[in-house]
Amino acid sequence: MIRPRLLSPLLAIVLTATLLSPAQAAKASSTFNLVQTPSFPEYKVTFHGVIKPKVKNAVVRIDVKLGNTWSDTRLRTKSTPSGAWKIQTRATALAGRATYRATVAIGSKTLVTRTRSIIIEPSPEISTPDELIALTGPGGRIHGTDVSRWQHPGDKPIDFVKMYEAGIRFVIIKASDTRDDADALALKYLLMNRNSAQAAGIYTGYYHYAILPNTTDKAAVIRDAQAQAQKAIWRLSSLGGYTEKDLPYALDLENNCVAASGSSCTKYAPKALVTLWAETWMQTLQEKTGRKPFFYSYPTFLEQAMVRSEKLRQYPLWKAQYGVNPADPTAEPGRKVFGCFVHSWSTSDCSSLWQIWQYSSCGIGEKYGVASTRVDLNVFRGDTASFLQLTRGVWTPQTGDYLPVKEPTTLLITDLKATSTDKPVRIKVEVKRPTGNPVVTGTVAFRLNGARPPKVTQTPVRDASGVWTLTLRNLPAGLTEGYVAFVDQTGTHAEIRQDISFNLEQGPQPTPSPTPKPTATKPPVVVDTCKGQIKN
Repeated sequence: MIRPRLLSPLLAIVLTATLLSPAQAAKASSTFNLVQTPSFPEYKVTFHGVIKPKVKNAVVRIDVKLGNTWSDTRLRTKSTPSGAWKIQTRATALAGRATYRATVAIGSKTLVTRTRSIIIEPSPEISTPDELIALTGPGGRIHGTDVSRWQHPGDKPIDFVKMYEAGIRFVIIKASDTRDDADALALKYLLMNRNSAQAAGIYTGYYHYAILPNTTDKAAVIRDAQAQAQKAIWRLSSLGGYTEKDLPYALDLENNCVAASGSSCTKYAPKALVTLWAETWMQTLQEKTGRKPFFYSYPTFLEQAMVRSEKLRQYPLWKAQYGVNPADPTAEPGRKVFGCFVHSWSTSDCSSLWQIWQYSSCGIGEKYGVASTRVDLNVFRGDTASFLQLTRGVWTPQTGDYLPVKEPTTLLITDLKATSTDKPVRIKVEVKRPTGNPVVTGTVAFRLNGARPPKVTQTPVRDASGVWTLTLRNLPAGLTEGYVAFVDQTGTHAEIRQDISFNLEQGPQPTPSPTPKPTATKPPVVVDTCKGQIKN
């Protein structure tokens, strides 16, 4: 096991604060003590001091200097009536060097302490890491990335040998998606990337991007989660299952919008149902493969879109937070300036039980062998032994675990609303597998009977796995005859159709809208989405 080491045991330094002006220096000062205490599995770091003359509720902030730049660690506290203050955190890094100072705000006045550096480094007499999993990332952590179709502009491949040489030891590949079109792209690049990455000596993981169902029925939510988990299981089976070079599958859940109009969300899934869906997906995958999947999201979503769950807490967390530098040994994702993000993985000291930290979406693509300008960067929390523990348990799929080919289906029209030509026709459709479970892939469409039928404007909206609302517009008055068809471009489920007919009354004719006058277009506002991020 790798253990951090101090420049000297139980380093305790008492420093005198330097004020920003001579007038302030005559009135206030502060001591600054820094102590690092051995603790398993991570060292504790304590900053504390006393303000003189004593001041109550002075705001104390800890800053860190990495390279030539000072930045805010988001560590805060307030002084007690005696003027004392204390901040305690953990050093999640396995190696690294950082310089700290305290900034104390007393009303409109600010004083800054002198600085001191600490060093955390591996102890070679205790552990010699496997060279294949070298601690090459910020803070002496195992360095990783995650990729999807966005890292393949112009269909260009990733140079995983160059990625390995740049220090990357694991890559998490997008492998599946709720949406069939995005899922097909994920499969295309997964097959390109998995073997190439492993051949270069890089461990591979996978993730499923989830779109939640538009329903408040708990049973339907569970069925949808099970169906989406089935898609991930089929995808993993197509790779031959888990090998000793694979990390577990991950669930990417970062969006709780279930209905939208244009770019605006009109309906969000209730927090309890978001959590139930996630619990079901994670449990389904673990029961089938024997490995606990990762859960990926970001602190605000975990707190505001979900409820706390002991079930989810048992799974490893892959957390995203940008703009915080993991080269700081005390840094970690999801730290508020004051208070805590309260979610399933929160701890009593306002930290969280994260396993992988996605710390940037702005890694320099060329440096890591990627044709895109940007690539996500991650660090693993723990040493080589902890990392290898995630690869334990090889799963080999059995015959029934593979993706079916044109599996028989049943189609049922559960609701029809058709009144007049000025109002849309809405058809509710359910399609099921032979087991009674919903189909996993495919969509529905309406077709008119006749040799040359008029064009119909139609929009199928997936409410949940195997459940669609099909909206039709621009139909003529009178009797309409046709059929609803289930189609599956992936060939997983067999196509099926059901005849349907309905009458429409003639509605009022729409009044033509006047031609709008041309208006001057403003140039688009260019937003730097990498501002404040770690480019590394």
